[in-house]
Amino acid sequence: MRQFARLLYIAFTVLRFGLDDIALSHFRQRWVRALAVVVTLGRRFDEARGVRLRRALERLGPIFVKFGQVLSTRRDLLPLDIADELARLQDNVPPFPGMQAITLVERAFGRRIDEVFSHFSPEPVASASIAQVHFATLRDGREVAVKVLRPGMLAVIEDDLALLHRFARWMERTSTDARRLKPREVVAEFDIYLHDELDLVREASNAAQLRRNMDGLDLVMVPEMVWDLCAPGVIVMERMRGTPISQIGKLREAGVDIPKLARDGVTIFFTQVFRDGFFHADMHPGNIQVSLEPATFGRYIALDFGIMGTLTEVDKEYLAQNFIAFFRRDYKRVAELHLESGWVPPGTRIDSLESAIRAVCEPHFDRPLKDISLGQVLLRLFQTSRRFNVEIQPQLVLLQKTLLNVEGLGRQLDPELDLWATAKPFLERWMNEQIGWRALVDKLKHEAPHYARLLPEVPRLLHHALQRSPARSDDSQVLLAALLAEQKRTNRLLQGLLWGALGFALGVGLMRMALRLHVLMPM
Repeated sequence: MRQFARLLYIAFTVLRFGLDDIALSHFRQRWVRALAVVVTLGRRFDEARGVRLRRALERLGPIFVKFGQVLSTRRDLLPLDIADELARLQDNVPPFPGMQAITLVERAFGRRIDEVFSHFSPEPVASASIAQVHFATLRDGREVAVKVLRPGMLAVIEDDLALLHRFARWMERTSTDARRLKPREVVAEFDIYLHDELDLVREASNAAQLRRNMDGLDLVMVPEMVWDLCAPGVIVMERMRGTPISQIGKLREAGVDIPKLARDGVTIFFTQVFRDGFFHADMHPGNIQVSLEPATFGRYIALDFGIMGTLTEVDKEYLAQNFIAFFRRDYKRVAELHLESGWVPPGTRIDSLESAIRAVCEPHFDRPLKDISLGQVLLRLFQTSRRFNVEIQPQLVLLQKTLLNVEGLGRQLDPELDLWATAKPFLERWMNEQIGWRALVDKLKHEAPHYARLLPEVPRLLHHALQRSPARSDDSQVLLAALLAEQKRTNRLLQGLLWGALGFALGVGLMRMALRLHVLMPM
């Protein structure tokens, strides 16, 4: 009943804000336009379509808000009025009351707010779909940011996820294409990541891991966690001072090299993916700032670590080989990799898949990013994948989403950015490190503790092996004697059969001769 009630609420919200009118108005078919006229009879919409869409997503809850956040970075796929309005969802979701936040903080730490902080601002500085952030000052004078989980999130998310699971099962039963896209597995992955976001201690540990990984890169800053003040519903971290990356005009006025900033973003992404296998998977502009402080001028500031992606060594190697093959326009190798990975059926013709991939990708090379419509590329690749029954890999869904976010950010920063040319040298260097002498040395270093544990045992193991060798020699002699005895028994049996056969043949011959003599000699 709760799911049915939620479904009715979603349908009511769609009708109230005219989302059906927004969706149907983009079709050119006459019958669809006629349907749009019929379903909107008696309804008037005074607000712009972008405002209506944003308000509907806010009213429907955190899952729908996240969907809007992802869409807001794709200005190449959306009208500008809708993209501008959805951008407000990145860090401007309506907050919950500050006094309620104070109550949640006191409940999490079991102390009064003034016993933990010398100052706590009840007005949030950022409000997102899952939590909101307040600035505060610790008793020792350190300036911090306090992230507080929205109350009642678990029940809302559980209801929406139950609907998504039901919808995914319905899609798999009714559509062959849906079964190939594995919607149930994709929703299951989304389920895991959303529940991870509801545990802020997990987010704090993600931030600590990313901070260690990025130490020494000098391109990105990650806030340090105050572990004594971290709980599942509230975490306290170092306050970061930066300018949102979406404020490009302000960054340019401050003297930030915008093209370099765009290239650094690509470098950070590929470093996290291919070097560490641990990457920030929610890189919309609301979570990325740029430092204007003299000591860290022009560096990225990463925020919100609720969704992080991980890749295995096999995933990294496979993806790197695919990227490099694309950069080299070696479409045959791309097709072979799809076959080797099991993404396409075993009987797929390599030459046909190679030709299809070439037709999709070749027209888009040697163009600046502003001239490439990734939406069109994805549409063509989807048509190609449907033709060849390519199976979508759910474990790479986050990476695909993050790559779209990175491209969206790069497009906003520098429309002339060549994403492929920036990434190619990095990937080639990474592959050389995986298969060259450096890779061998690194692997030996990795295995050194194992070898160090085994080496002292080698003399004892060798001594035991030498002691067992005479016994093994005696066992071999016994086995050989048994084999010889069996061979003798077999030879005697064969000889008996042979002599029996000869005797039988001789007996038959003698009987025939006797019968003939009996016939020839009269009585």
